[in-house]
Amino acid sequence: MREMGLRLDVFLLALTILWAPALSDLVLSKVDRRIDLTSQIARITSTLKVENAGSGSVSEVLLAFPESQAKHLAHLTATPNEGKGKVKGSGISYPVQLVHAKDMPPSLTFYSVSLPKGLGEGDSFTFDVLAVFTHALKPFPEKITQADIQLLVFQDSAHYLSPYAVKVQTLSVKLPDARIESYTRIENTKNIGSEIKYGPYENLPPYSYSPIVVHFESNQPFAVAEELVREIEISHWGNIQVTEHYKLVHGGAQSKGEFSRLDYQARPHVRGASAIRRLVAKLPPRAHSVYYRDEIGNVSTSNLWSDFKKTELEIEPRYPMFGGWRTAFTIGYGLPLHEFLFESDGKRFINISFGCPINEVVIDTLIVKVVLPEGSRDISVSAPFPLKQWQEKKFSHLDLVGRPVVALEKTNAVPEHNQKFQVYYKFNSLAMLWEPLMLIFGIFFLFVTGIVYMHVDMSISKSSASYLAKLQWDEVRAAIQQIRNIITRCLVIHDKVEASLRDLSRTGDIQACKAARKAADGLLKELSKEMKPLLAFLQSSQQAAHLLPKVEELVVKVKDLEERLMVKHSTIVDCYEKKYGGREIENRVASQVQKITALRQEVDDLLEFIDEI
Repeated sequence: MREMGLRLDVFLLALTILWAPALSDLVLSKVDRRIDLTSQIARITSTLKVENAGSGSVSEVLLAFPESQAKHLAHLTATPNEGKGKVKGSGISYPVQLVHAKDMPPSLTFYSVSLPKGLGEGDSFTFDVLAVFTHALKPFPEKITQADIQLLVFQDSAHYLSPYAVKVQTLSVKLPDARIESYTRIENTKNIGSEIKYGPYENLPPYSYSPIVVHFESNQPFAVAEELVREIEISHWGNIQVTEHYKLVHGGAQSKGEFSRLDYQARPHVRGASAIRRLVAKLPPRAHSVYYRDEIGNVSTSNLWSDFKKTELEIEPRYPMFGGWRTAFTIGYGLPLHEFLFESDGKRFINISFGCPINEVVIDTLIVKVVLPEGSRDISVSAPFPLKQWQEKKFSHLDLVGRPVVALEKTNAVPEHNQKFQVYYKFNSLAMLWEPLMLIFGIFFLFVTGIVYMHVDMSISKSSASYLAKLQWDEVRAAIQQIRNIITRCLVIHDKVEASLRDLSRTGDIQACKAARKAADGLLKELSKEMKPLLAFLQSSQQAAHLLPKVEELVVKVKDLEERLMVKHSTIVDCYEKKYGGREIENRVASQVQKITALRQEVDDLLEFIDEI
């Protein structure tokens, strides 16, 4: 199915190109293309030497991309050619913009490069074009097991697709490894190690297209951030706090079958060659207070290296990530304010990197939020590439109107977008004193309130009806509490009587059991005497009218429980004196045991009800 779709796309593209008009004013006298497929991001660098074969001056050059490539285009720049082997250091780039050329095929997307000066008749100019593509490498097969290697497919043209004629052209495809499954072989094709070379090809007409497909092995991790939210909070007290929230997925060949942790740990480079084992984030040199955590909490599998040039954070997820697996985590760190905040023309501005600090990560949606101090105004943004922008508010400690937040969004972001951007704003330095002063006045007001409270008599008059009612209620509560304590003591005595019966069954000592019964009777009589005046008080108090029925019911239940327990005790002792067997004794007291258990539960429920009141 993939091959049929590929052939159909190529056929439709070739059919469209046949009807495309040529632009004859310019000629590409030499084209040198280099395709880098050593990571999940496809980078195509083209060195173009342009000649003006027409009579008029030309100030722009059109670049053509097939629709299948254009939808994956993440970054496009044109820069001066420094010569072969020279390092680019000028930092100059030429304006590039999307254009809708007239009478051009709709299956092609065109971009215009503005030259630094017009090309006169017969003049030539050489420059480099870097095109960066995401999701251009397709896994084939799409699903693999833990032990399989990852194979990728890349499609392009051996000829440079351009609306201009090409005199000489070469192409080289750099792969991550020399193990190549297959590649398209046409004239002047050779394979040297991990590099495939096509050309040179001469005198190519406009819109020349020769499709090629490369099927190769690549176990590079496909780390794709479906969403990355970077929050940069500025504090004029000397710190910038950066918090990055990642939603990461392995975008390579989908994992099928079961995962074996044992096989992975024994041979991780064989039984998990394409898995994401660790990620490296390159932070600014003076980053401090670095942390790495996920939804569960802090993740300890991380390492941090720092020197005066860089700070590197190596993080390891809780589990190796195979194709289709997902994870979410947060990285945070602080930065010194004076290295990123500057002032110009009466405005302050922050100059900081936009993109993701982790190496070779494709970001589907990147949102950068710059949180400015409360009171900032006249806010503007300067960025090296187009961004979606809006503003919102964030409230933090001691904020009154909220802090202005500048939100910037970029889709399909790549490491080439990790460039400096600036947020300009005006801020009155006196506004920094507002929060400390508010805190000082708050503490002062708290102390004044405490002093006033200590010196003002705010108690209720002792002759008022509400005060007298409160006193009566307190007396009722105290009486109920005393009754509850007496009943608790009664229940403790009941437990001792039960314990004496258990000792009787174990030792057969009838006299000791009778002695325990006698002691219990004496204590229960004393407790009954203590309870009578308390019950009389409750019966005479109007405040206790709604509680009295429950209290009286509780007393009756306890008395009934006591009587049945004593009957049980007498029955068992009598049976032991008559030397009855154990089963006979159980049968005689079975009904009493059931009633005692039920009564004890009712007493406990009433005690719980009174406690709640």
